[in-house]
Amino acid sequence: MASAAGAGALTMAAGVGAPKKKRKEVTTFVFVSGAHGAAGVDPELAMRGHRTVGVGLQGHDATGQFHISYQAPQDLKTFATLPSPMAGLTLDDYVEATVKVVRRVANYGPVILVGGSMGGATITKAADEVPKLIDRLVYSSAFICSKMRTIVDYLSTPEASTSLLFGLAKGAVGDPAQIKASRTNWRSNNPEFLRAAKQALMADASDGEFLATLNTMSPDEALSVPVTDARGRVEAWGRVPRTYIRHSRDLSIPLPLQDRMIREADELTPKNKFDVKTVDATHAPTAKAYEKITDILHKLA
Repeated sequence: MASAAGAGALTMAAGVGAPKKKRKEVTTFVFVSGAHGAAGVDPELAMRGHRTVGVGLQGHDATGQFHISYQAPQDLKTFATLPSPMAGLTLDDYVEATVKVVRRVANYGPVILVGGSMGGATITKAADEVPKLIDRLVYSSAFICSKMRTIVDYLSTPEASTSLLFGLAKGAVGDPAQIKASRTNWRSNNPEFLRAAKQALMADASDGEFLATLNTMSPDEALSVPVTDARGRVEAWGRVPRTYIRHSRDLSIPLPLQDRMIREADELTPKNKFDVKTVDATHAPTAKAYEKITDILHKLA
């Protein structure tokens, strides 16, 4: 009893009885995928004490995207004519889904919104909707529309002339006008298409890692998103702190195009320029290359 009393006195003297220091809020990273992507998270960030959540974009769920005709042996005749769950979806739908997630997680701490590739258009317009709820935007080799209206506009510039994205047309299936979406057979065993896709997306990956990545990708993508005005408003998107992670080996969004988009956005909002980082990565980073991206994100929290 005496020992306990003494320990209690020491505890009070040490200030333990005083109000506790407020616990640091946990940052939530919200990830928005690019074309044909699925909602993804970064488990390493979670292990470092952050929260991570992927936005489930409409039409990208497995229920609507996958069909027995897409399995092996494939029935491409049937697969080419299936109605698409992406028919009629727009950039506004992607933004709505993203904003819904941001609104929820913003109740629990800072929010960092991360977009890759075509997901850059989504996070820009989400920032237009809820700029005060987003602590930072991160573009990971992603499209930024600022002086030009659309993704297609930027893909038509001289800086995009070497892009290998156009070679992915070798995997196209079906008539977009009929199915109301663009459809790619990522499970194709056509060597010409596989060579083109690997070079465009993951030239430095092993065949196993590359094929595993293709198996995570959904066949269909909305037609309208690349041709929709995705410019951010200076008074909204333009006020949110932002980081651009350049992928130095990206052959889909070539480095000169990444740099042009960064420069034009900075010219539009000179008081809020990009914090620019560079990683040695292709368009779809290998697991090893992504470690560097995780390090960057962790330091932004």
